[in-house]
Amino acid sequence: MSGLHRLGAHVVRRSRLILLGGLIATVVFAAVGAGAMGAMVLSRWEAPGTESVHAQDVLRRDFGTGNANLILLVTARTGTVDGTAVRAAGQQLTDDLRGRPLVGDVWSYWSEGNDPMLRGADGRQALVLAHVEGDATTARGEIRDRLLPAFTRADGAIDVRVAGAEAVSAQISEQAAADFVRAEMIILPVMLLLLIALYRRTRLALLTLGVGLFAVFGTLAGLRVLASLTDVSTFAANITLVMGVGLGVDYSLFVIARFREELAAGARVPDAVATTVRTAGRTVIFSGLTVAASLSALLLFPYSFLRSFAYAGVLVVVMAVIGSLTLLPAALAVLGHRAARRGPSPTSGQRWYRFGARVMRRPLVYAAAGLVLVAVLGAPVLGLRIGLPDDRVLPPSASTRQAYDQLRANFLQEANDAIHLIAPTGRPDQTAGYAADLSRLDGIAQVNAAAGVFVDGGRVRPAPHPERLTSAAGTRLEAIPTREVLAGTEVSALVERVRATPAPFDGVIVGGYPAELTDFRATLMERVPVVAASILLVTFVLLFLMSGSLLIPVKATVLNLLSLSVMFGVLVFVFQEGAFDSLLGFTPVGTLDPAFPILMFCVAYGLSMDYEVFMLSRIKERYEATGDNNRAVLEGLQRSAPLITSAALILAVSFALYATGRVMYLQMIGIGVAVSIVVDATVIRAMLVPAFMRLAGRANWWAPEPLRRLQRRADPHAATPSTVDPPEPVPASTPLR
Repeated sequence: MSGLHRLGAHVVRRSRLILLGGLIATVVFAAVGAGAMGAMVLSRWEAPGTESVHAQDVLRRDFGTGNANLILLVTARTGTVDGTAVRAAGQQLTDDLRGRPLVGDVWSYWSEGNDPMLRGADGRQALVLAHVEGDATTARGEIRDRLLPAFTRADGAIDVRVAGAEAVSAQISEQAAADFVRAEMIILPVMLLLLIALYRRTRLALLTLGVGLFAVFGTLAGLRVLASLTDVSTFAANITLVMGVGLGVDYSLFVIARFREELAAGARVPDAVATTVRTAGRTVIFSGLTVAASLSALLLFPYSFLRSFAYAGVLVVVMAVIGSLTLLPAALAVLGHRAARRGPSPTSGQRWYRFGARVMRRPLVYAAAGLVLVAVLGAPVLGLRIGLPDDRVLPPSASTRQAYDQLRANFLQEANDAIHLIAPTGRPDQTAGYAADLSRLDGIAQVNAAAGVFVDGGRVRPAPHPERLTSAAGTRLEAIPTREVLAGTEVSALVERVRATPAPFDGVIVGGYPAELTDFRATLMERVPVVAASILLVTFVLLFLMSGSLLIPVKATVLNLLSLSVMFGVLVFVFQEGAFDSLLGFTPVGTLDPAFPILMFCVAYGLSMDYEVFMLSRIKERYEATGDNNRAVLEGLQRSAPLITSAALILAVSFALYATGRVMYLQMIGIGVAVSIVVDATVIRAMLVPAFMRLAGRANWWAPEPLRRLQRRADPHAATPSTVDPPEPVPASTPLR
């Protein structure tokens, strides 16, 4: 008797006790997990160990400054920013900000000797810049709770709006949290209605959602404990809600469908539960391992927010598997025949059988049609352009977005996003030639150095406060880029040009927001091949251990990548190029930030493998019983396709509802993953899988004998395949003749 069968028998014997324990555990998890958000931290777009992050530390330690992560946009109500009343109000505003807790270095148009880089083109606007100290959680909390409300004001002669990278990030986090809560309040009732329509049993629908909520609460509790040991990003809570309910639905549908099959075949309730745990349980475990492997690959990135997705993803898989293999079977044991289907058996399986037969009679035609459709949908990915995130992921109604819209319209340079060059061995009198050379670079509007202010290779005026640029530890320069460069895709090229400019002293350290984003993207893209390869390798091994075949894992990998190409094609077409931007209410910027598509790759790849495992398990089961490849594919399709399409419909609707959010990242996840799920469950599973398995024939199940022995040792409880090759050609008794 296998371990899973013993588990099923134990669940039957202790069903009520297990349900009571599960209820208590869920309540405890909910209580512990309620404090998870308070234990998590916010994250910045920076790569630990890079030159730009080192520059941050040096700026803070030796110069008492840093990136201008807070901007006050000052507008004169009458006249210009050089008027007497406006000047006095602007200087007073600068002094007020300087006196705030956690606000370090502060400088402004008026304190910097009427620096034109800090003055708008129309003369009616000017900037106050500041560095707010602390980690992301501390700085954003201070800006969100105190500085933003305190300095969004009108002071007689001036109007003041708040912007800056930390202010934008704070509003993104706040808006995303509100969007997630609102979406979940819609999603859960919608899922409940869809599940009731599918099961025709309210209790089963509630049980399915219960498994999902058990996974969510258990994961949040685990994340709270984990947050006491390492940094866990608040983003982890978002993926917990998405994946917890999604996997709970997937696994519950599969378990309940198998239980109903056993009852329909005449099995007693205890035997039906034990058989369900043994057969469906094995599939759920393999599925969980593939999803967990896909998400755990994010641990290879050196960023806490991506690693946090891995923590949440692995925890939520573990909790969903536990819930679906213990709590759900226990509930089914109690419900017994009350969980059986009402009315006649659905005919959708027969329809899928007939459709599969048509595909397998003309596999080349259907394979070509499916590939053409996937190619058309995925073609926009060829125009993918990687860019940098900015405030336009927020809706136009956000206050920081409105401030940045004015900055883009009226300021031709990015004084708040200066590139900092630190010369620990340099002297102020050595900086003139270096500053002049830097100011000649394409994309640099001005360079501030202790030796003066330089534009286009010439010194235009003395430095108003050279002491800001010097310390006992050396000197520093500020290279201010043009807005045109930072708004495009040339930021990395500009940073490289700055780093390549010869300096008259050794050990120059280049930092600042453009350098941080450049280093972040470079480190991210450097790890992408390793992460992708690890995902493909691990899932290949898992599928081999499940199927005992070498070709099936290769086929699954290729088809899943085709499915994901559609997702990325949609992301480019919609969010990069701006299709349906008015309908969805977002602002396209012509590029995609790379971090979230990478996350979506891991999530969507895991869910695609989820469906692959479900279908493959039923096909392999029939192949082991019959030794006939084509019959096994059709009967496996008949049994698994209705389940997969039902799960895909529910999950696609759920993800699509995230598109109602007002943060573009959330809309990307909702639409991208929903499209990927739909294409995967229809074109990939219904057309390409049966077509390719028909074309491969007996090769589907081939593996060298040493690998077969390895597979049998790794999965000793799997059924033993037929010892003869599947007959070729197909017997006349099949519908493929």
